[in-house]
Amino acid sequence: MSYNADSRGYYGEFGGAFIPEMLYPNCEELRQNYVQVMQEDSFKKEFQQLLKDYVGRPTPLYFAERLSNKYNTKIYLKREDLCHTGAHKVNNTIGQILMAKRLGKNRIIAETGAGQHGVATATVCALMGIECVVYMGEIDIQRQAPNVARMKMLGAEVRPAKSGSRTLKDATNEAIRDWINNPVDTHYIIGSVVGPHPYPDMVARFQSVISEEIKWQLKEKEGKENPDYVVACVGGGSNAAGAYYHFLDNPDVGIIAVEAAGKGIDSGESAATSALGKVGIIHGSKTLLMQTADGQITEPYSISAGLDYPGVGPMHAHLFKSGRGEFISITDADAMQAGLELSKLEGIIPAIESSHAFAILETRKFEADDVVIINLSGRGDKDLNTYIDYFKL
Repeated sequence: MSYNADSRGYYGEFGGAFIPEMLYPNCEELRQNYVQVMQEDSFKKEFQQLLKDYVGRPTPLYFAERLSNKYNTKIYLKREDLCHTGAHKVNNTIGQILMAKRLGKNRIIAETGAGQHGVATATVCALMGIECVVYMGEIDIQRQAPNVARMKMLGAEVRPAKSGSRTLKDATNEAIRDWINNPVDTHYIIGSVVGPHPYPDMVARFQSVISEEIKWQLKEKEGKENPDYVVACVGGGSNAAGAYYHFLDNPDVGIIAVEAAGKGIDSGESAATSALGKVGIIHGSKTLLMQTADGQITEPYSISAGLDYPGVGPMHAHLFKSGRGEFISITDADAMQAGLELSKLEGIIPAIESSHAFAILETRKFEADDVVIINLSGRGDKDLNTYIDYFKL
């Protein structure tokens, strides 16, 4: 069984492109060109150069000694928090802006929840001198003010989404509307492995630099390319897709996906899609989706602004359904404690999204000689106010 997208953009039964006719030309132009463009030497050269000189790759693979001692296993952290802009998001936005330029687009739109993808998009648009509009839910604009300020400093226009729950899914709806209205000059940089084909596959390929580096870095440190487990948090799932990518077809590498249980899976305030989701279509893709009995999308909840998406990328839906991935749900309370623990044990303050991945160490036991890689997808600056309020710092 393959865990990558087929030519129609399906991962098993999930994926595809369920889009209004008016979006067909946009997606089709991208679909016909993306693989070919990514394989061009000039593209690869420019992409690699920017990842190295601008983003600061390769990011370190760090052996977390005190964390490893506490949980009696070998824990390595893939330090995506050290990327320029503070998260893995920029790997993808660099790739997509180069793609947009080659397709002759001179205007970029994006959606953002926590603001990290918005910042990463605004960053590359500033780098390339391209107009940038970022859609963001009105509620997220309030709770992620520092990132909104960053986007504005970088020259982007931030447009609030005022409908629905006024969070990520509504920002995505607004961005799609914009794209329908501006099909010729505009490229939509989607920030995760979600949306219609070819986005999930394209974003996963751009993020696959994470697992590519893990392989040679682990070889240097442990004398072997493959860890026993790769752990990552999953909202839409791009950091996870990048961390898993080169291990997907190797059954010896355990894949652990960590979702946000919010206030508890059955609390009515959760974003644990694998536990609560049923097959449905959201933002152009067939996937697992939190919905009511009559198919209305349920509002997701998480203390982390980056994990409250009501669905999950089709790759992850397939990993869950096929049993290839082990899915674990973590509550707000456990994630917050794990973030505090990492700060105190290793001197690294993680994004709350990433804290979810660390929280499994309390309950998911590993062998003493297991090599466990946790993808530290982002740094905690953007979440400082949440940490302050939660722990009364």
